[in-house]
Amino acid sequence: MAAGQASDAAPTTVTDLATEPATEPPTDVARGSATDPATDAAGDAATDPGSEPASATASSTARASATDGLTEARLRRARLGIAGTFALAGALCAVWTVRVPALKDKLGVSDGQLGLVVLAFGIGGIVSMSLMGRLVARHGSRRLLRATVPLCVLAVAGIGLSPNLAAIIGAGLAFGLVFGVTEVAMNTQASLLEQRYGRSLMAGMHAGWSIGAVTGGLFGALAARCGLGFTPSVVIAAALGAPAAVWLRGTYLPDAPAGRGEAAASGGAGADGAGRASGGMRLPWAVYVAGAIIFCAFMVEGAVADWSGLYLRDTLGSPEAVAALAYPLYEAAMATGRLTGDRVTNRLGARAVLIMSGAATACGLTIALLAGGTALGLVGFFVVGVGVCLVVPVAFSVGGALGGAGDPARAGTAIARIGAMGYTGLLLGPVLIGFVADASTLRIGLTVTVALSLAIAAGARLLPGGRHLGKDAAAASRG
Repeated sequence: MAAGQASDAAPTTVTDLATEPATEPPTDVARGSATDPATDAAGDAATDPGSEPASATASSTARASATDGLTEARLRRARLGIAGTFALAGALCAVWTVRVPALKDKLGVSDGQLGLVVLAFGIGGIVSMSLMGRLVARHGSRRLLRATVPLCVLAVAGIGLSPNLAAIIGAGLAFGLVFGVTEVAMNTQASLLEQRYGRSLMAGMHAGWSIGAVTGGLFGALAARCGLGFTPSVVIAAALGAPAAVWLRGTYLPDAPAGRGEAAASGGAGADGAGRASGGMRLPWAVYVAGAIIFCAFMVEGAVADWSGLYLRDTLGSPEAVAALAYPLYEAAMATGRLTGDRVTNRLGARAVLIMSGAATACGLTIALLAGGTALGLVGFFVVGVGVCLVVPVAFSVGGALGGAGDPARAGTAIARIGAMGYTGLLLGPVLIGFVADASTLRIGLTVTVALSLAIAAGARLLPGGRHLGKDAAAASRG
């Protein structure tokens, strides 16, 4: 649940994610076409002495695209569609997240009771993610997204229309169920796209989330400024998102190359599904390290998303319209960082990026929690966004590369498992902070996020090093 504020460094539309800067290769890599997977693979191989020859890598990627029957235009459309799905999901989450103070006033509940809504959302996400390995293997991520993205819009509308605490807890549970499926399926699609391009693209896809969350967060802040209540704000946002949900259904990648339908029938990978044997696979240990890192990151992100507005309003004394800007500002920082994140990850490697991200996140949270006024509090949450922005996409990339090995079902299973670990953090974090805040203060409740940020940096040291994620993942899976 994240969003951000538009800035000069962030594009104004998700269309920009299909070109640059999120997809531009590192400057030390021989540049190829921005939309040609074969050329990109050749560039990566040319700068890595330990990699396969450029011609072999490029021809392998070209053969994969040819087998899939995917043209460059089709890959660009899929890239835009996947980024757009992240953007819509971010906007839907942000628009009701930034209106949490209005929801609290509408229901007349305490911080602890409000945390039950987030608890219901998290439970729904964990339940659906526990089934995702089998669902992706049987139906494929494309088919699942075609069903669940429109359902997410309907579920958010249900949250807005809920008249009391019991109803909104039920609506939150329903939203969590469909959103959990969407979360895993769209990350699986992003992992498939990375495999076709042969390099990191996940941060650019997650930048779509941040840009959507910026839009949704600013919409929510504007609604608060105009005096709109929680219900009209959320329902209007859901209505605006419905046409996008319908268009996105036609953009997703097939989960396996065309022509493998017979293999699917006999238990292999299918055209829209994958091998049935994937549900009980044994995953490499580093997948679970990535899951633990996402667990910590989601606790931090959930804390900022659900409590930053209340922290500014109730602890620092900010007006509600100003307090509602904390989350969009945080997401603006995330969007800016994610737009350059793929280049940074390709250059430095996943482990180095995660170590630096954990340390920077801890610094930002410390600034926000020691702040004595609104301005410094906003600065702190902005730094948190810069620090934490790459943790989840990089960890998902590690999980998809480790578990995938070119098999969508295996990648989907790995992403589902680490995603479930992450959602456990998303479930526990805001609820824990809410109950600690009831017993003490919200400032004290939020201090746990500093320790979680340091745990991200410590856990990242257990991951394979190096710049090339695919090779690092393969080495870890053999070890």
